[in-house]
Amino acid sequence: MKATLKNEIIKRLVEADGKPISGQQLADEFGISRTAIWKHMKQLQEKGYDFETVKKRGYILTATPDTVDDAKITVALETEKFGHRIIYEESMTSTQTIAHNQAQDGASEGTIVICEEQTAGRGRMMREWKSTKGKGIWMSVIFRPEIPPYEAPQFTLVAAVALTKAIDDVTGVRPEIKWPNDLLIQGKKCTGILTELQADPDRVNAIIMGIGINVNHEQADFDEEIKDIATSLKIVSGKHIDRAALVARILYYLEIYSAQYVKEGFEPIKSEWESYSCTIGSRIRATTLQDVFIGKAIGITKDGVLELQLDDGTIKGIYSADITLEK
Repeated sequence: MKATLKNEIIKRLVEADGKPISGQQLADEFGISRTAIWKHMKQLQEKGYDFETVKKRGYILTATPDTVDDAKITVALETEKFGHRIIYEESMTSTQTIAHNQAQDGASEGTIVICEEQTAGRGRMMREWKSTKGKGIWMSVIFRPEIPPYEAPQFTLVAAVALTKAIDDVTGVRPEIKWPNDLLIQGKKCTGILTELQADPDRVNAIIMGIGINVNHEQADFDEEIKDIATSLKIVSGKHIDRAALVARILYYLEIYSAQYVKEGFEPIKSEWESYSCTIGSRIRATTLQDVFIGKAIGITKDGVLELQLDDGTIKGIYSADITLEK
């Protein structure tokens, strides 16, 4: 069954909003036989979609699976191109690895790779990323911006704003951004962003952005070593979150903000980033590959560099570091 046809059938049933649609009507719309429609409906049932069949009137969609499959995301999309190609599997080693391969093979901008669980998920500096099955959003997005490589790191900051707005829209919970690539709620991590490049010396060929969000985790889902520093959208909001709807909203804002960044630079987005930040104004410890700096984070530059005022008054630009808040 072609993914596009499957998605269109689901979309039609969702749009019907509880009214029956006949198999003949669907067959006529899609130019296939009623028998083919029946087979497609059986396949959808096997994937967790439930239907009520009203005699002589047709199908009513009564339940959808708690998944992030391409059909569920497509139904909720409000984008021009982001998410219009979705590579979905129940289990993957790493969405980031697969997205890199897809980008090298010419995958278009806005292609996403998404799954229910990763068996070898990773974060920054090759750290392991736990990807509990069916509880989070584990996806990678391919961007193809026409920018030089030195402008690529700001994409992490742009994405952080997009994710914050999407989460707020869907859940009513507004995370705080911890420079450079984490979202926190009540001081605990709920989201990580991993931005990687495929580039020539003078141009970016592709940005592959990995996004991991703890969505419907219970406290017991977290391993002992992270349970005190991790949280989920469900724990904070007290409600189960439609992950596919959240993915669609994330793609909506990623499309808007990435286009704005390419066209206008980071400056118009900078004030929004700072308004969401829990780093700015805080006393922090910045651990780089060579040194450790302690001071007050006073802002970020238009290039996304963190400005740290050291105790002697010196302003230090931090390009990449692990950040911890000092008590």
